Amino acid sequence: MSSEPHVAGRPALAVVAGAGCIAASATIVRLADTTAGMAAFFRCALAVPVLWGLMIADRRHAHRRPLPRQARWLARLAGLSFAIDLVLWSHAINAVGAGLATVLGNLQVLFVALIAWTALHERPARPLFVALPVMLVGVVLIGGVLGSDSYGSSPGLGVLFGVGTSIFYAGFILVLRAAGLTTGRSADVGTIAPLYEATLGAAAGAAVLAVLLGDVRLESPWPTLGWLVLLAVSSQVVGWLLISRSLPALPATLTSTLLLIQPAGAVVLGAVVFGEDPSGGQLLGVAILLAGVLVATAGRGSHRAAPQSADKGEARCLASSSPPAS
Repeated sequence: MSSEPHVAGRPALAVVAGAGCIAASATIVRLADTTAGMAAFFRCALAVPVLWGLMIADRRHAHRRPLPRQARWLARLAGLSFAIDLVLWSHAINAVGAGLATVLGNLQVLFVALIAWTALHERPARPLFVALPVMLVGVVLIGGVLGSDSYGSSPGLGVLFGVGTSIFYAGFILVLRAAGLTTGRSADVGTIAPLYEATLGAAAGAAVLAVLLGDVRLESPWPTLGWLVLLAVSSQVVGWLLISRSLPALPATLTSTLLLIQPAGAVVLGAVVFGEDPSGGQLLGVAILLAGVLVATAGRGSHRAAPQSADKGEARCLASSSPPAS
């Protein structure tokens, strides 16, 4: 019996539950009230032992084999890109709020396609070309170009941080995908091992970034550490495993639609918990950007997805969602 979450019977509900866990990430980061470097480091470092235990149990019960050496190091390199993404995302939260910062992460759909096109010669589907101007209009509106009542201490800067977040998140997805291509049959390695290696790399990268940025400080261990433990378990462990484990059983368009619960939920939680009040123009930008994501992912097909490697399945999931805050 595998130790991975059993979601085969209700994969859509599992995706919704996972997206709900991740949707709360930005709110939890803000409640933790610590530096960007510390939030990124503890989010990953606290998840590492949990994922390690799950990986060992899964390896014994389901007779998994270890990841090949090349796949391990590629996954760790992907984790380094993820660490940079988390730090930039935390700065975006401070600049434009938890909800809008998470919505901006949906730009990674665009950057994944552009990087894959230019570096890997994978031509994007036609819907992405239609969605591109739509998404850019949404980003401009979120940046607060309409009126002076835009929410956030620095909406323009928040957009820049959000764009940076999406670029490094796209790098994370593509490198993790490359790792998946070296694992062989997905049943041999499972879903947990790639996530463990990537999280390990992200923890190491976040530690280095925290030192370089002078973010190594934790003035109030409690309740800060409590919030960070909740973030690590709910998002980095439970949320990701529920989503990535469900992907092979769902049509791509349904997956993309369900994952929009994450940014929408982040906006709602930001309003409820912190009283974030985006302007009408910014909310219009949110709607336009999310509509662009739906259009961009429409070309992925509505058929039932064939079984695929755990890494590639997880990458497909991440390419449809915003950073699980990532």
